Amino acid sequence: MQPDVADILLRIVAQRRARLAADTAAAEAPWLGEAGAFEAALKAHPGRRVIAEVKLGSPRLGSLADRIDPEAQARAYADNGAAALSVVVEPDFFHGSYELLARCRRASGLPTLAKDFVVDVRQLAWAASAGAQAVLLIAALYSQAELRHYAMTAADLGLTVLVETHSRADLVKLGERSWPLVGVNNRDLRTFEVDLGHSEGLVGELPRGAFKVAESGMDSPADLERLEGAGFDGFLIGESLLLAPDPGAKLRELLGG
Repeated sequence: MQPDVADILLRIVAQRRARLAADTAAAEAPWLGEAGAFEAALKAHPGRRVIAEVKLGSPRLGSLADRIDPEAQARAYADNGAAALSVVVEPDFFHGSYELLARCRRASGLPTLAKDFVVDVRQLAWAASAGAQAVLLIAALYSQAELRHYAMTAADLGLTVLVETHSRADLVKLGERSWPLVGVNNRDLRTFEVDLGHSEGLVGELPRGAFKVAESGMDSPADLERLEGAGFDGFLIGESLLLAPDPGAKLRELLGG
């Protein structure tokens, strides 16, 4: 079923702000990870670097809670060649939590990325406390100054930032700062339409020296080969693994095994 609004991203962010405004809990002193551990694990991983994702639903799919055992899914990724794990923690549209991230990280032992719609620095602290080594920042949500502020706060907590872009306007916000991981999302979060050509069109404009990650919409080894040829270093893959009858076998297929 397709989303029923023109701009889902606005709905998600508005709800995230409302929930956080109602939550008066302060962030506890977080666990400080080893700075750069997530990036280092990706670069050291042999073969294709896949960040395999666990999520318990989406606006497009609805809830997957009755179809997926998240810890078993995370273990299957670790056992079948994933370089790292991504866990979607947004609660209202993606049915996630930071507790889910902690459970999946423990089950897999993989370096873990927290995927949220970050609009409050407490979310960064919660990610670090849950054991994440990296956090997603969606460039479209911020001004250049806000993006820099969240990136610096994340770094202070020992978190590597994967900054997600979808347009040339997003790339402008990166400025001259050095970004360790830069992604291009093939799925437009405003409409949920997917186009692999989107990544191909932007990869040449990503910052030099950044580890380049193609995100979303990849379903076959040919898709990964295509994007490798375009210049991507790694791949964040969710639904094709989540919905596969055997996620471990699907991951091995994507890895070329």
